[in-house]
Amino acid sequence: MDELVIRPARPSDLPDLRQAVVELQDYERRLHATRLPGEQIADAYVRWLQQQAEKSGIVLMAEIDGSFAGFAAGWIVQADHIAESAEANRYGYLSDICVMPAYRGQRIAHQLARGDRAASGPLRDCAFAPCHSGRKCVSARELSERRVCALRDHL
Repeated sequence: MDELVIRPARPSDLPDLRQAVVELQDYERRLHATRLPGEQIADAYVRWLQQQAEKSGIVLMAEIDGSFAGFAAGWIVQADHIAESAEANRYGYLSDICVMPAYRGQRIAHQLARGDRAASGPLRDCAFAPCHSGRKCVSARELSERRVCALRDHL
Protein backbone atom coordinates (compact mmCIF):
# COMPACT_ATOMS: atom_id res chain seq x y z
CA MET A 1 0.00 0.00 0.00
CA ASP A 2 1.20 3.50 -0.77
CA GLU A 3 1.32 6.21 1.92
CA LEU A 4 -1.89 6.19 3.96
CA VAL A 5 -2.79 9.39 5.77
CA ILE A 6 -5.69 9.56 8.21
CA ARG A 7 -6.61 13.05 9.32
CA PRO A 8 -9.54 15.09 10.58
CA ALA A 9 -11.90 16.28 7.84
CA ARG A 10 -11.62 19.84 6.54
CA PRO A 11 -14.26 21.97 4.81
CA SER A 12 -12.54 21.28 1.47
CA ASP A 13 -13.32 17.55 1.95
CA LEU A 14 -17.06 18.05 1.52
CA PRO A 15 -17.26 16.76 -2.10
CA ASP A 16 -15.34 13.58 -1.20
CA LEU A 17 -17.38 13.05 1.95
CA ARG A 18 -20.60 13.47 -0.03
CA GLN A 19 -19.37 10.99 -2.66
CA ALA A 20 -18.63 8.44 0.06
CA VAL A 21 -22.03 8.92 1.69
CA VAL A 22 -23.69 8.23 -1.67
CA GLU A 23 -21.53 5.11 -2.08
CA LEU A 24 -22.34 3.89 1.43
CA GLN A 25 -26.06 4.61 1.20
CA ASP A 26 -26.39 2.91 -2.21
CA TYR A 27 -24.55 -0.15 -0.88
CA GLU A 28 -26.88 -0.33 2.12
CA ARG A 29 -29.87 0.21 -0.18
CA ARG A 30 -28.98 -2.99 -2.02
CA LEU A 31 -29.24 -4.76 1.36
CA HIS A 32 -32.33 -2.98 2.69
CA ALA A 33 -35.21 -2.02 0.39
CA THR A 34 -36.31 0.78 2.73
CA ARG A 35 -33.15 2.85 2.18
CA LEU A 36 -33.48 5.96 0.05
CA PRO A 37 -31.08 6.61 -2.86
CA GLY A 38 -27.71 8.04 -1.86
CA GLU A 39 -28.06 11.12 -4.06
CA GLN A 40 -31.36 11.92 -2.38
CA ILE A 41 -30.01 11.95 1.19
CA ALA A 42 -26.31 12.82 0.80
CA ASP A 43 -26.39 16.57 1.47
CA ALA A 44 -28.63 16.32 4.53
CA TYR A 45 -26.71 13.32 5.87
CA VAL A 46 -23.32 15.01 5.51
CA ARG A 47 -24.67 18.06 7.38
CA TRP A 48 -25.99 15.76 10.12
CA LEU A 49 -22.63 13.95 10.40
CA GLN A 50 -20.82 17.28 10.68
CA GLN A 51 -23.21 18.50 13.39
CA GLN A 52 -22.77 15.32 15.41
CA ALA A 53 -18.99 15.45 15.07
CA GLU A 54 -18.85 19.14 16.04
CA LYS A 55 -20.73 18.39 19.27
CA SER A 56 -18.55 15.58 20.55
CA GLY A 57 -16.67 13.67 17.90
CA ILE A 58 -14.79 13.69 14.64
CA VAL A 59 -14.94 12.84 10.96
CA LEU A 60 -11.70 11.25 9.79
CA MET A 61 -10.59 11.16 6.18
CA ALA A 62 -8.29 8.55 4.65
CA GLU A 63 -6.02 9.47 1.76
CA ILE A 64 -3.52 7.43 -0.20
CA ASP A 65 -0.93 9.52 -1.99
CA GLY A 66 -3.27 12.52 -1.78
CA SER A 67 -6.31 10.72 -3.21
CA PHE A 68 -9.49 10.24 -1.18
CA ALA A 69 -9.80 6.64 -0.01
CA GLY A 70 -12.55 6.74 2.64
CA PHE A 71 -13.88 8.18 5.87
CA ALA A 72 -15.10 7.34 9.35
CA ALA A 73 -17.35 9.39 11.61
CA GLY A 74 -17.88 8.88 15.31
CA TRP A 75 -18.68 10.70 18.51
CA ILE A 76 -19.18 10.33 22.21
CA VAL A 77 -22.65 9.23 23.29
CA GLN A 78 -23.95 10.19 26.71
CA ALA A 79 -26.83 7.83 27.39
CA ASP A 80 -29.10 7.83 30.43
CA HIS A 81 -29.84 4.17 31.02
CA ILE A 82 -31.06 4.01 34.60
CA ALA A 83 -29.63 0.55 35.23
CA GLU A 84 -26.12 1.55 34.10
CA SER A 85 -23.37 3.48 35.85
CA ALA A 86 -22.48 6.97 34.65
CA GLU A 87 -19.27 5.52 33.24
CA ALA A 88 -21.11 2.86 31.24
CA ASN A 89 -23.48 5.50 29.89
CA ARG A 90 -20.63 7.33 28.14
CA TYR A 91 -19.05 5.62 25.15
CA GLY A 92 -17.57 6.14 21.72
CA TYR A 93 -19.88 5.42 18.80
CA LEU A 94 -18.70 4.68 15.27
CA SER A 95 -21.57 5.92 13.14
CA ASP A 96 -20.26 5.45 9.62
CA ILE A 97 -17.23 4.06 7.89
CA CYS A 98 -16.70 3.77 4.15
CA VAL A 99 -13.75 2.85 1.97
CA MET A 100 -14.08 3.68 -1.70
CA PRO A 101 -14.11 0.65 -4.04
CA ALA A 102 -10.66 1.23 -5.54
CA TYR A 103 -9.07 1.10 -2.08
CA ARG A 104 -10.84 -1.84 -0.49
CA GLY A 105 -8.92 -4.85 0.76
CA GLN A 106 -6.06 -2.78 2.20
CA ARG A 107 -7.29 -2.63 5.84
CA ILE A 108 -8.08 1.06 5.54
CA ALA A 109 -11.38 0.65 7.40
CA HIS A 110 -9.51 -1.00 10.26
CA GLN A 111 -7.08 1.89 10.48
CA LEU A 112 -9.86 4.47 10.21
CA ALA A 113 -11.68 2.80 13.09
CA ARG A 114 -8.49 2.88 15.15
CA GLY A 115 -7.74 6.45 14.13
CA ASP A 116 -4.10 5.73 14.92
CA ARG A 117 -2.63 7.84 12.17
CA ALA A 118 -4.88 10.85 12.68
CA ALA A 119 -3.02 14.09 13.20
CA SER A 120 -0.64 14.48 16.05
CA GLY A 121 -1.91 15.58 19.41
CA PRO A 122 -5.09 14.44 21.10
CA LEU A 123 -6.31 12.27 18.23
CA ARG A 124 -3.30 9.99 18.16
CA ASP A 125 -4.14 6.42 19.25
CA CYS A 126 -7.89 7.05 19.42
CA ALA A 127 -10.59 4.60 18.48
CA PHE A 128 -14.35 4.35 18.49
CA ALA A 129 -16.51 1.60 19.91
CA PRO A 130 -18.79 0.22 17.18
CA CYS A 131 -22.13 -0.03 18.97
CA HIS A 132 -24.58 -0.30 16.10
CA SER A 133 -23.64 -3.82 15.06
CA GLY A 134 -25.52 -5.62 17.81
CA ARG A 135 -22.39 -6.14 19.89
CA LYS A 136 -22.13 -4.97 23.47
CA CYS A 137 -21.14 -1.33 23.61
CA VAL A 138 -17.69 -0.66 24.97
CA SER A 139 -17.48 2.07 27.57
CA ALA A 140 -14.93 4.85 27.41
CA ARG A 141 -13.21 3.35 30.45
CA GLU A 142 -12.96 -0.09 28.87
CA LEU A 143 -11.44 1.47 25.78
CA SER A 144 -8.91 3.47 27.76
CA GLU A 145 -7.99 0.39 29.78
CA ARG A 146 -7.10 -1.23 26.48
CA ARG A 147 -4.77 1.72 25.82
CA VAL A 148 -7.21 3.16 23.29
CA CYS A 149 -9.13 6.37 23.92
CA ALA A 150 -12.79 6.96 23.10
CA LEU A 151 -12.32 10.65 22.39
CA ARG A 152 -13.59 11.39 25.89
CA ASP A 153 -10.33 12.99 26.90
CA HIS A 154 -10.24 15.20 23.82
CA LEU A 155 -13.49 17.09 24.05
